[in-house]
Amino acid sequence: MRIDAHQHYWQLGRSDYAWMQPQHGAIRRDFMPPDLAPLLTAVGIDGTILVQADATARETDFLLEIAATTPSVLGVVGWIDFTDADAVAEVERRAGQPKLRGLRPMLEFIDDPDWILQSAFDPVFQAMLRCELSFDALVHPQHLPALDILARRYPGLPMVIDHGAKPRLAAWRNDAAALQAWAQDMRQMARHPQVFCKLSGLLTEAGARWQAGELLPAMRILLDLFGPERLIWGSDWPVMTLAGGYAQWLELSERALAGISDRQRDAIFGEVAESFYRLT
Repeated sequence: MRIDAHQHYWQLGRSDYAWMQPQHGAIRRDFMPPDLAPLLTAVGIDGTILVQADATARETDFLLEIAATTPSVLGVVGWIDFTDADAVAEVERRAGQPKLRGLRPMLEFIDDPDWILQSAFDPVFQAMLRCELSFDALVHPQHLPALDILARRYPGLPMVIDHGAKPRLAAWRNDAAALQAWAQDMRQMARHPQVFCKLSGLLTEAGARWQAGELLPAMRILLDLFGPERLIWGSDWPVMTLAGGYAQWLELSERALAGISDRQRDAIFGEVAESFYRLT
């Protein structure tokens, strides 16, 4: 199977999606399965992982409802409130729901980069381990030191770094040192065998004026660090449409992976996601 391991659906009338700012005007509308279906068919993507885009319990319910009636949705990454007194029970309840495969606190919107390291969250992570739920890390480069500590604290927890930790490619066009600092922190994360990385979201980080010459080196850094055994392809649709088209991102990804074997490419475009999210 060819899998898009990171996409979203949303309906503006059912939530506020507080992260949407004026610069997101082009995607400030409903995006549902009929919008994505022709794009998947056109490029031969067989299924997707549907990821939460709002920090509410009703968001997780909404995505699971979509997954129940949309065969192309193979798994869901939902949200729970880690700070809630009933968080452990919520993990256990969610783990029993069909197609729920992982959880994602929206760390990029939390001011304290060490927020996830609170000792009070240990029972929540222990519950995730017991229930075989993975952890999607929505982070920026400044969160990587804390994520490194988290990976050492829970070596049995499958973790995937969304969008390569969102390197600020647009801001780093003339800052090679910043790119190297990001690469070094990602190298540290790659030392943890349970940590994976999504080859996704980088088009958005490069901005509408992106150039292949600035994207391809960052993409190849991720390939070198995580290898085809722990790199997972995703689109971040529809957010990525702010910078380019679905087929355009797929073609650029194919270019970045041009030097590997067909077998390794199949792994990145599907098999690793199948294993990580326990789809088989």
